[in-house]
Amino acid sequence: MNCKITGAEALMLSLKAEGVKTIFGYPGGAIMPTYDALYDYTRGEKKAFEHILVRHEQAAAHAAEGYARVSGEVGVTLVTSGPGVTNTLTGVADAMMDSTPIIVIAGQVQTAVLGSDAFQEVDLVDVAQPITKWAYQIRSAKDVAWAVSRAFYIAKSGRPGPVVLDFTKNAQTEIIDYKPAKVDFIRSYVPYPEPKQEKIQEAASLINNAKKPLALVGQGVELGGAQEELRTFLEKTDIPAGRTLMGLSALPSDHPLNMGMLGMHGTYAVNLKEQEADVIIAIGMRFSDRVTGDLSRYAKQAKIIHLDIDRSEIDKCVKTTVAVVGDCKVTLPALTSLCQKADHTEWKDSFKSLHEKERERVIIPATQPKEGPLLMGEVAYNVAQLSPDNTVLVTDVGQNQLMSARYFKYLKNRSIATSGGMGTMGYGLPAAMGATFGAPERTVCCFMGDGGLQMVIQEFGTIMEYKIPVKMILLNNSYLGNVRQWQDMFFNRKQSFTPMTNPDFSQIAHAYGIAYRKVADRTELQDAIREMLSTDGPFLLETVIKPNANVEPMTAPGKAIDEMQLNVEC
Repeated sequence: MNCKITGAEALMLSLKAEGVKTIFGYPGGAIMPTYDALYDYTRGEKKAFEHILVRHEQAAAHAAEGYARVSGEVGVTLVTSGPGVTNTLTGVADAMMDSTPIIVIAGQVQTAVLGSDAFQEVDLVDVAQPITKWAYQIRSAKDVAWAVSRAFYIAKSGRPGPVVLDFTKNAQTEIIDYKPAKVDFIRSYVPYPEPKQEKIQEAASLINNAKKPLALVGQGVELGGAQEELRTFLEKTDIPAGRTLMGLSALPSDHPLNMGMLGMHGTYAVNLKEQEADVIIAIGMRFSDRVTGDLSRYAKQAKIIHLDIDRSEIDKCVKTTVAVVGDCKVTLPALTSLCQKADHTEWKDSFKSLHEKERERVIIPATQPKEGPLLMGEVAYNVAQLSPDNTVLVTDVGQNQLMSARYFKYLKNRSIATSGGMGTMGYGLPAAMGATFGAPERTVCCFMGDGGLQMVIQEFGTIMEYKIPVKMILLNNSYLGNVRQWQDMFFNRKQSFTPMTNPDFSQIAHAYGIAYRKVADRTELQDAIREMLSTDGPFLLETVIKPNANVEPMTAPGKAIDEMQLNVEC
């Protein structure tokens, strides 16, 4: 294909060639020529994209993240220069920490005035480089096709992540003879390392001789599309598994080898058993501090096998015995073929008493209370039980995140979108918007606290305009709840600026035409959830929950993971 077009239209054709269907964005001066071209590509014969006009650029980046997380495709954001693109950088950093493939395309001033502090100029490439896989400035229209193809290749290959393209205004308006480009190789960039057979053999030998093996499953399994390979490996070796927050839907909740969630607020049995296992097989996870607790006391008794596509993660936090570097879609089957069929019934049965202890002291009191105010856990549990099996859970950050993640059910792949590494308040609502476009056939339930919602409450306008059918569950305790819990536990109950005076959310929902119901009485809870799930379109369910409830169990900062407290004392 050869034709004379502007750089802006070349961007449209390049995005179309990459299979882009949805763009989340906000126009402005420096990106106006591109929005002019986009107009024709959202309607009529040229129609290729659906553009979602968010109400704040940060929401555009988070929406792209939500889209990417549930669809497995690259999320795309289009914004202007200066404050437009700097507003997206929280989402870019979030995507980098959580290995989410998004591309932010931002307008930039004319090349001739770069470096002159022109209106809304910012040195985007230098600002973005530390928090992206690649940041590049397009100064000529002839580079558009190459830059876009390279951006998509980098964003989605290997360990995924964000890319930022800085699109100068002259490059948008320049006329060129457009030629498509396809980048599928970059010298010195090796997204899929070749696994070493001897390392796979060493790992298999350790597993075959293990008496108390434990698998730690991370999001890398889902990013690599290796969910079936994981199950085959676990079932042949009969190895129990814990899942990270980000990897919760990599193994179904009801799988007999699933022992629960890892980490600070994870499952009691898994945390304690990590300190007893003789071989730990970490698959597509990075040994976050929220998983390991005090590193100096983490799993000193165990031989560590680490399967990861990113060589930089090996030995970064935890010293490995055997490292298998490569795509788990490849390494897991290779490892499985060398592993013997095993039976670890006695080891698996040793988890049961710990599970029962947690069920009696934490789970039943949190999910099935008989009296008192509504609890976070019972709201999450009831939403999970009444929702369709393919429901996607999206969370904001804080107690709402920890409780909903803990009590939700994960029966399908790619069923959770949450901010893990950055812990970004305000992530939930826009990510849920993006998720509805990434998986339009699935129900999307978004759990938020009153703090996180009000960071992005302007996105009710986006939901109103596009009738986005996200089901929003507001856990309202009139606190910044997670910070309050830590203040009570570690700062002598000095609740420094964590109580919140909130607005009347019913009036706000009404103003935006969003169906709404408020529940404070548990006798109404299930009926309200059914009403929410059956409503055609968006719904805000506000639940008035116990103000000073805590997330339990918990491993306090600085403690070893087997020092986890079932019941938190404040």
